[in-house]
Amino acid sequence: MSHRPRARELGIAIGTLPTGRYNAITDVEGVLVGHVTLIEGDGPLAPGVGPIRTGVTAILPHPGDVFREKVVACVHRINGFGEVTNSEQVKEMGVIETPILLTGTQNVPRVADAVLDWAFARDAEMGVTTWGPGPVVAECSDQYLSDVRGRHVRAEHVIQAIESASGGPVAEGGVGGGTGMSCCEFKGGIGTSSRLIPQEAGGFTVGALVMSNFGRREHLIIDGVPVGRELKDWSPPPSQIHPDRLGSSIIIVLATDAPCDPRQLERLCVRAGAGLARAGGLYSTSSGDFAIAFSTANRVPHLPEASVLHYRQMAEALQLGQDWPATPAINHLFQAAMEATEEAILNSMFAAETMVGRDGHTRHAIPIEEVQQIMRKYGHALEAQRQ
Repeated sequence: MSHRPRARELGIAIGTLPTGRYNAITDVEGVLVGHVTLIEGDGPLAPGVGPIRTGVTAILPHPGDVFREKVVACVHRINGFGEVTNSEQVKEMGVIETPILLTGTQNVPRVADAVLDWAFARDAEMGVTTWGPGPVVAECSDQYLSDVRGRHVRAEHVIQAIESASGGPVAEGGVGGGTGMSCCEFKGGIGTSSRLIPQEAGGFTVGALVMSNFGRREHLIIDGVPVGRELKDWSPPPSQIHPDRLGSSIIIVLATDAPCDPRQLERLCVRAGAGLARAGGLYSTSSGDFAIAFSTANRVPHLPEASVLHYRQMAEALQLGQDWPATPAINHLFQAAMEATEEAILNSMFAAETMVGRDGHTRHAIPIEEVQQIMRKYGHALEAQRQ
């Protein structure tokens, strides 16, 4: 776990909805997260050898058999210069049937292959009497800090991330898939946050986990404050400016216990894009920006025993004159997705520590004291909170 403070510990509280106990995606009951972090070597790049600054993160929608008990899901493209494996199958069928894995771009085939190894070892009927699973692996490029030709994430790392996944607090910053990631020219990586919607609207939870790897420093916005423009002394030297600095990517994973169908989950993903924009994301032409969302409310059996299944589903409109809340409950989910995504991005940066990678490339940790000074300059009181 990082020893650096999260946004709320600095007094930066995004939005108005309350957070869950851990202010993490794991506040959605049953969701588990695991990381494996690979950091080896220093100095000049030796292609295929190192230095290594990469890893893998696993998100399990529930602790059971996700292949036999699938979750309703969707994949949403914000800007499509990237990859989410089996996204077309998820869009077509509306379910996810494996853990969700996040990693560096060139690791994707090996990670997907390892998920199949793990799944086949657990279920002898896969590929024999029934079809095999479609692994969902999403990526961002960690090439600025890491050797990528070596594709250093191996099957044992993937299996370790899956099998070590747990609930409770989630490690953030330069861990797991976020090990070699950059955000707004500072160190980025994994971040998470959650929101609770009012009890009268269902009392549901929305959690977000991001792998942040996007943006320019001058575009960084924190709770409406143009912090990036004020941090004038923190740009990398010209020799370390990557030619693709306008691009890069983010993966956003949303989880909720609200009974949303795939179309409604995609509507949440659209609002996650708004959270990205509020933090300074521009959806650049070479950005791979994707949101993956799932609901734990309804499990879909792999082989249903009936031809018709019955599920709960969120309502999206209210009849005038009824004694219901003035706002449809799904609007609270939209707000929750936006707020949790924005705060997860900030947590990915605040938790991350300075990292030196290949060829001496350096991503500094965002300077906390300077950020606090800038926030106060713009009128923020910064009253520290527990999370």
